[in-house]
Amino acid sequence: MRWIAHIEGCPKRVNHAAVAVNHKVYSFGGYSTGEDCRGYTSMDVHVLNTHTNRWVKHPVSDLPYFENDDILPYRRYGHTAVVYKDNIYIWGGRNDRSSCSILFKFDTFWHCWMAPPTTGSVPLARDGHTACVWKNYMFIFGGYEEETDLFAKQVFYLDFEKLHWSYIVCGGYEPTLRDFHTTVCIKDRIYLFGGRGTILTTNLQGVQSPLETYSTGDIPVGRRSNSAFVHNGKMYIFGGYNSVKSKHYNDLYVFDPETCVWTKLHPQGTSPCARRRQACAKVGDKVFIFGGTSPHVVNDVEELNDASGLDGLVDHSDMYILDLNPSLKTLCMLTVREYNLDESSLPQSLRTELTNMHLPNKITQNRPNNASG
Repeated sequence: MRWIAHIEGCPKRVNHAAVAVNHKVYSFGGYSTGEDCRGYTSMDVHVLNTHTNRWVKHPVSDLPYFENDDILPYRRYGHTAVVYKDNIYIWGGRNDRSSCSILFKFDTFWHCWMAPPTTGSVPLARDGHTACVWKNYMFIFGGYEEETDLFAKQVFYLDFEKLHWSYIVCGGYEPTLRDFHTTVCIKDRIYLFGGRGTILTTNLQGVQSPLETYSTGDIPVGRRSNSAFVHNGKMYIFGGYNSVKSKHYNDLYVFDPETCVWTKLHPQGTSPCARRRQACAKVGDKVFIFGGTSPHVVNDVEELNDASGLDGLVDHSDMYILDLNPSLKTLCMLTVREYNLDESSLPQSLRTELTNMHLPNKITQNRPNNASG
């Protein structure tokens, strides 16, 4: 396991949503400090070709929202994205005016938006929730509901084949209400970690780690706005923010559901700086982490302008690649750059691959007929 690349010039986005389809990573929405998050402009879409590590901006994001409001989602943050049969489904999220409960589908073949009609018990609009897919169902948990002004209580699922919403009455030990947590599906179970919620009956906002109730090992401190992904039947988490400690993280942990043991990992290479609200997507054995926000750090102390942690943050336009199983070829390529060895005798394909592992991006917009990059 090794961090193999750090590339600048990627989409500068915070609280965005990203998924992988085949060898491409699709990133939807989010914001950057200073942007207008009140206007109803169409959601921006960026696409990463993981063969070349190059980003492009999808041309559909330039369409005016009000002329296509029946099929185009407006720009938002705190939404979710999942993949089902090579289509990407976006649900929830908000801008600075309102939140959304409409289901949108992005067709990765035709590269267009649709808003398929749904039936049943549609969840109330919210942001900061999670969504994960099991078989032909998408499960929604948590988040903050605008209509009730409360954390969401019920678990909902959408049947993709019928486009029908239902809610579940859950038994057992239920997690406390929260937003900005992470969930993953492994086999027939959904695992939840972290998030921001209300502790006891006070207005104090803290973080929880439900897996602590039955897990052992190097249990990570509770946090919110972290990343999570699954590899070889295990859950990995990266980064996040603990508001009680006023601390951001760039650590990496793995949870084994077979043994219920946490392990802290220490990959070689240059890791991302501590951050939250970044996006994460896995393609094969490689994990792509990009964007997010971090505080100014002076003498190892995070400088935030107020107790809420909303000011004094720096948004990122970088991307890091974590190779979970680096090949001998990859390790040799890293050695060539680490020791500044002569590359002129290498085959052109290897020289190009080396360049793409380090060359900063200059995001371009593709034409509609080749928008996938």
